[in-house]
Amino acid sequence: MAHAAPSPAGYKDCRNIWASTLEKLAEEDPRIVVVVNDSIGSSKLNAFASRFPERTVNVGIAEQLMVGVGAGLANGGKIPFVSAAACFLTGRALEQIKADVAYSGYNVKLVGQSPGIAYGELGATHHSIEDLAWLRPMQQIAIVVPADSWETEQALRWAATYDGPVFIRVSRMPVPDLDIPNRVFEPGKSELVREGSEATIIANGTTVHLAAAAADLLAQEGLSVRVVNMATVHPIDETALEAAARTGLILTVEEASIRGGLGGAVAEWTAENHPVRVERIGFDGFRSTGSVDYLFEQAGLSAEGIAARVRGAVGRK
Repeated sequence: MAHAAPSPAGYKDCRNIWASTLEKLAEEDPRIVVVVNDSIGSSKLNAFASRFPERTVNVGIAEQLMVGVGAGLANGGKIPFVSAAACFLTGRALEQIKADVAYSGYNVKLVGQSPGIAYGELGATHHSIEDLAWLRPMQQIAIVVPADSWETEQALRWAATYDGPVFIRVSRMPVPDLDIPNRVFEPGKSELVREGSEATIIANGTTVHLAAAAADLLAQEGLSVRVVNMATVHPIDETALEAAARTGLILTVEEASIRGGLGGAVAEWTAENHPVRVERIGFDGFRSTGSVDYLFEQAGLSAEGIAARVRGAVGRK
């Protein structure tokens, strides 16, 4: 597994990109402020707070208040980036996200730090595998799960210009930048990572490079598998889903619950529009305490594990 530490291939912690990008955005737009829950350090915002102390609001360990303050700032014409560990941002403040942000339609940017099982050894209380399932029913909120540092920066830049609520996951585990030429980030549009005709893997976040590696392994065996980076969970790229369905088999891969997340969104769309077999790879229920590598391996979230699931699924077509 490639998540434990940066590799010689240039793996990057997307939180660093988030922090540097936010500083650049704040230089360009005085309306940008940040609201945090005593998480300046874990949100990598020390430099931002030093440069823009009057635009840094630390409410302490009070997530409901944090989201409410963000909504108030948005109502006053600011562009608040509300940053906290994804498990606490979405779990503790879900009512405020629903009523103060989504229902009210305020221009709040919710930034879920260290999502999925990034806090591995701290256990299920600190894992955030349910966040996508909780937020997807709130159709007013755009949901983005960037796959690498480039996409993280582009998603943040887009969010700063978009007039409406956004939720962006910012990965803690280092990942490599995807090798895709002429990339352009567009919400609601996916990226084709690998061509293929016999099956499609739809992934996002920290799992996209693993899905690509799995497709490369399968290609060596003569199996042609398409890989799609579906960074935007809502709105979802229906054109890409239609193309994926035409391969006759879809597997979704995500660092999230398979119930209601990317896998749920894909299964819902295909069931209504183009029935096809969909298998979901991710987390199902509370996870045990353990390292990120251990938890990923348990869930089959490795190049070898994903490739094995594809082989089995193709055999059942």
